[in-house]
Amino acid sequence: MKRSALLLLVLLVLFSLVSAQEMGKWFKRAPLTVPRGEVAVTEVLGKIYVIGGFDGDRRSSSVVEVYDTTPDQWTQIAPLPRGLNHPMAAGANGKLYVVGGYLGPGLGNATDALWEYDPAAQRWVERAAMPTARGAGAAVAIGEKIYVVGGARAGLSVSDFAVYDPQANRWTTLPTLPTARDHIAAGAHRTKIYVAGGRPPFAGGLNILEVFDLETQRWAALAPMPTGRSGIAGVVVKGCFYVFGGEGNRQSLTGVYEQNEVYDPKSNKWESQSPMPTPRHGIGAAVWENKIYIPGGATLQGFSTSSAHEVYEPAKNCE
Repeated sequence: MKRSALLLLVLLVLFSLVSAQEMGKWFKRAPLTVPRGEVAVTEVLGKIYVIGGFDGDRRSSSVVEVYDTTPDQWTQIAPLPRGLNHPMAAGANGKLYVVGGYLGPGLGNATDALWEYDPAAQRWVERAAMPTARGAGAAVAIGEKIYVVGGARAGLSVSDFAVYDPQANRWTTLPTLPTARDHIAAGAHRTKIYVAGGRPPFAGGLNILEVFDLETQRWAALAPMPTGRSGIAGVVVKGCFYVFGGEGNRQSLTGVYEQNEVYDPKSNKWESQSPMPTPRHGIGAAVWENKIYIPGGATLQGFSTSSAHEVYEPAKNCE
C-alpha cells in the first residue's frame, strides 16, 4: 500500500472514532410501571419524575412515578390532585412544580393551576395560579424560579411567557414568545432559554429556534432545527441543547421521529446525533449527572402510550 493511501486510511479511521465518540450512547433502563403518553418529565434531588399524561384508555392520568437511578427502579408516589395530560413541570429548591396542562377529555379544558410537591412531606399543595391557562408548553428552572413558555388553549397556540417565584408565590408576565406554538421543547443554560419546534397546530412541526436572554429581556431567532417536528423533548447538557423525537414524520409508517439533534450556541449550528432506539413523541426529558432520561411517550402519531425508558449519555461539550 502506498504511503499516501495508508495515511488516508489512518485519517479515516481516526475521523470515524472521533465521530462515534461525539455521537454519545443509548442505554435501556427499567420501564414505567404505567404506560403513558403526553407526560411531563423533570429531575428533583437526583430523581426523575414522570407526571400525568394519557393512560391507555385516553383518560387524563394522575399517576406520578419517581425513578431512582441506583437500583434502576420506579416507584409510584402520591398522585396528582387531578388527572392532567400535556402538563408542564420543573424542579427547583428541592421541590417539584407541575403547572398547566389539560383536564380532558382530550385537549380540552386547559388549566392555570400550579401544584407543588414536597418529597420530604410527600404531599401536594396548590400554589398561585399561572396568569393564563394553557397546556403543551414547556417549563424550565433557572436558579430558584420556574419559567413557563408557549402552549395552547381552546385549540389555539399561544405565545404566553411567565415566571414563577416560589419564595414570593408570585407570577410575573414576561415578553411574549415571538412565534406562538405548542408541543414545543425548551432548555435553559445560564441566562438563556431556548425554545425549539412545535406546531401551529399541525403535527408536521416547525423548525424554529428562538432564545430568550434574561439579562436583556429580549427574544432572538437562531439557526433553525434541521428537522421540523412537534411533540418533542429538549434539555441542555454541557451547554448543548438537545431535541429528541416528535411526530409528523411522513417518511415513517408510525409518523414518529427518531431524531436526536443538538444545537451548539458557540457556532449557532445543529448536528445530528445517535437516533432514539424507540422513536416517540409526547415526551419529556430530564438530566442527572450529564445523562438524559426519556421515559414514556407515544410510539404512534396521535394517541398511543409507551412504558419505554431510555437514557442518552452525550459526548459533545459546548461550554
